Amino acid sequence: MSSSRKFFILIEGTAMHYHFDFSFLTSSVPPLLQGLKVTVELAIAANLMGLTLGFVLCLLVMSRWAVVRVPAQLFIEFFRCTPALLQIVWFFYCIPMMVNVFLDPVWMGVLALGLNLTAFNAEAYRAGVQAVPKEHIDACVALGLKPWQRTVFVILPQALRNSLPVLMTNGIGTLQQSALVAIVAVADLMYVAKTIATEAYRPIETYSVVALVYFLLSLPIARLVHVIERRQDLAHQR
Repeated sequence: MSSSRKFFILIEGTAMHYHFDFSFLTSSVPPLLQGLKVTVELAIAANLMGLTLGFVLCLLVMSRWAVVRVPAQLFIEFFRCTPALLQIVWFFYCIPMMVNVFLDPVWMGVLALGLNLTAFNAEAYRAGVQAVPKEHIDACVALGLKPWQRTVFVILPQALRNSLPVLMTNGIGTLQQSALVAIVAVADLMYVAKTIATEAYRPIETYSVVALVYFLLSLPIARLVHVIERRQDLAHQR
């Protein structure tokens, strides 16, 4: 009998005799809740950074000055074309060595996730800005509004509305990508789950519960994105 055949028989026999037991997780609720708190903090802080800096980066990319536009484009391409896991590891290990600055691990995670999200949100904002009717910009000029007034009071609200579904979808992605910080020992939900699964020898139950938690966190936002998209489609049809 081949080794691969023996392997599949072993797996099949193990699955047939496996007994699910979630009772051991009752004593692990406090550390899981603490890990969940860290995960939510990472996601919220990274989204706030991404929403704010994303619009600023969008304006830089759309600048007519190459000295401003090109570095912003390179920033976006770097974060879009390299794995998020590599970015997190690079920030945790390379930044402290290069600049001799050591931050709290959670804040390093926020920085890595937030800058990654900034790059993706900048592209979403740019699509939203390009969708602003030119007549609105002309009206601002006719009214004598200053450039910063046009940007803050006319362009930003419309760009935010146009790109809101994409921004929220990117936010869900950041929530899910926050699990990657577990590889650098940030005590988020995934890291705590990995510790519990290793100590209890119950990876199936542990990771299934954690997957359900991530699902329950993401589902309401995903449904809200669907509602917003449907309303925008109806508004465009009128």
